[in-house]
Amino acid sequence: MRIHVAVAPLVLLSVAAGVLAQSTSTPACDDLQLIPAPRECHAVAAIPIGGFGFFVSADKNADDAFTAEDMIEQSLGKRTVHDDAPYIRLERAESPEAQALLAGHHLKFDPAMHDEGYVIVPDGQGGLAVIAETSAGIFYGAQTVKQLLRGRGKDAVLLVPTLRDWPAMAHRGLSDDWSRGPLPAMDFLKREIRTLAAYKVNIFSPYFEHTFAYESSPVAAFPGGAMTPDEARELVEYAAQYHITVIPEQESFGHLHHVLKFEQFSGLGETPHGSVLAPGDPGTLPLIASWFAELAKVFPGPYAHIGADETFELGLGKTRDEVKQRGLGAVYLDFLTQIHTTLEPNHKQLLFWGDIAVNSPDLVGTLPKDMIAVPWRYGAEPDFTPLILPFTKAGLETWVAPGVSNWNRLYPNNNEALGNIRAFVRDGQKLGAKGMLNTVWNDDGEGIFDENWFGVLFGAAAGWQPGESSEDVFTASYGLAFHGDATGKVSQAQQELMAAHTLFNKAGLGDAQDKYFWVDPFSAEGQRVAVKLRPVMSELRLHAERAIALIAEARAAARLDKGRLENPEALDALELGARRIDFVGLKFQASDESAALYGQAQALAGDKSRWSEVGERLGTIGSINGRLEDIRDGYTQLGELYKQAWLRDNRPYWLQNNLTHYDVAAQLWVGRGEHWNLVQHQWWDTHTLPTAAEAGLPEPAQDPEQVNKQQKPEKQGNKIWDIFKKQ
Repeated sequence: MRIHVAVAPLVLLSVAAGVLAQSTSTPACDDLQLIPAPRECHAVAAIPIGGFGFFVSADKNADDAFTAEDMIEQSLGKRTVHDDAPYIRLERAESPEAQALLAGHHLKFDPAMHDEGYVIVPDGQGGLAVIAETSAGIFYGAQTVKQLLRGRGKDAVLLVPTLRDWPAMAHRGLSDDWSRGPLPAMDFLKREIRTLAAYKVNIFSPYFEHTFAYESSPVAAFPGGAMTPDEARELVEYAAQYHITVIPEQESFGHLHHVLKFEQFSGLGETPHGSVLAPGDPGTLPLIASWFAELAKVFPGPYAHIGADETFELGLGKTRDEVKQRGLGAVYLDFLTQIHTTLEPNHKQLLFWGDIAVNSPDLVGTLPKDMIAVPWRYGAEPDFTPLILPFTKAGLETWVAPGVSNWNRLYPNNNEALGNIRAFVRDGQKLGAKGMLNTVWNDDGEGIFDENWFGVLFGAAAGWQPGESSEDVFTASYGLAFHGDATGKVSQAQQELMAAHTLFNKAGLGDAQDKYFWVDPFSAEGQRVAVKLRPVMSELRLHAERAIALIAEARAAARLDKGRLENPEALDALELGARRIDFVGLKFQASDESAALYGQAQALAGDKSRWSEVGERLGTIGSINGRLEDIRDGYTQLGELYKQAWLRDNRPYWLQNNLTHYDVAAQLWVGRGEHWNLVQHQWWDTHTLPTAAEAGLPEPAQDPEQVNKQQKPEKQGNKIWDIFKKQ
């Protein structure tokens, strides 16, 4: 028995895949702009579907039926389809129909294709067939078909390539940090799962330190700030429909300060109220056992992740003597083995971060052979072989863990992310790694997940595609494959922010880090940053503002074509990142201009005929539309956009920490604007001006050596604040 799902000609939208584009030409195989790129493609045809629509046909298999429904679930609704509309046929490879199609196209299924591979071919009846040996293969073939729908209205076409495709790596995952600020809402998590699955990701790993609501140790889970067991079950069930296995990661060695800060657990730490559990303490293994026993009840998959990275305090407290006698590596690896033994009743294969163990390659072989090493490093380095070899040589299954470089940044540094992912996954494949676990971290608690999709999707592509993935090909495909943008402007906007990160690096500031957004430009640290930033300040802002314009142009083009861009939340997040980067430049420009204007005012103060010009300069600094208000407005307006972006993705938990940062920054500039009136009043009352230091302003820009030698602005600023208090 088969099911048939009708899709109307004007309802070809997909939230997960951004399927509609404007181009109606038939591209060659190399120009399909699919993410991931298919492994083999021989030819591409195009079927007009404008005015006809299409049907989806699948066997009455529960998984395949879900895939058929999923192909249209995010559309605008089911409508009548013309009787002559083509079919998208979902065929199991063993069926007579599939066998005939494969023979007719001289294609076959190799053993490597069995688990997740698929074939797409014209069906000989004016339609398209997806053929696979498993439900996962059918699903992934259908995700590719979503990206093959192009054009709108009467110009809509279904591209029909003849291709075979299968993954290079069996495990293609994402680790998502839920313990340093953002905790996703369930609606967002479902959108995240759908989107990951659309690009053939099959592992999702939430990262817990203290944000799972354990019945056995409830004190660390703050109300509203932890995933409950019922939510976990709902997530697992939802993800399974999309062929995604959820692997919980609970830190079980380091990164546990938010547990150990509670008095009932502090005694288990290497140091009081520290971050690392003490090996050998009789209470540590029972605590770990209780956590993972609870996780096993709600996460039924075959894996669990025990973390165990960055155990920097090990050997500094309770284990000091043991580490001195036996060595850090031996103590560390013995404890991992003890954790493995303790958790054996759960029947899970354990993943662990490989950063500490890699320093003891001669001891790695002592670990149980069923553990999975996950080496990680996040820089765009040329060679990751030394991080991988100790584990593969020891006979351990290995997954590589690159990262999207979002942490502590105003927008992810995709220069770093793409270079890191490309080379790390390449080397992992070369050395036999079976998996890739891309990572999102939120170290300072400010991360917005919707900013991360560019790096997340490149990770999905690199894990599926064999060998070294092309950054250029991915970037050129991203806007169309993810947003349905055929203009190329969304991809260009991403490149503009990559160029902005390059300018920060050129200036000797690393990249677009959050700290530059928050630093007071009048402070000593702000003045040190300003010295480096000045040569690129204008160019930096132009790149950010160009990104904003490109997003608007892409959206306008979609509206003209009576459509909309897909994944609008990611576009909003992209614009937020661009505006925050632009504000960094504006803030430092406003600081420099304020200092320069005040210097001019001081120079003119002795000429009575030019007193009005003095007043104008003072007003430009601090009156309506003055430079101080520009900085105030930046913090208040961006704070509101940030709040909206946060609540699109996350629960309210932790948000106030970040909004308070915006509020405090805005209050500083509100206060400076109000108190600037004192300087202006002094001028009009006495026609005298305080020094720049007494007025709370930095001195006009000088060369770097002179700036570093001048008195610290914080001390200078205190004088004017003292005056304000006395008033």
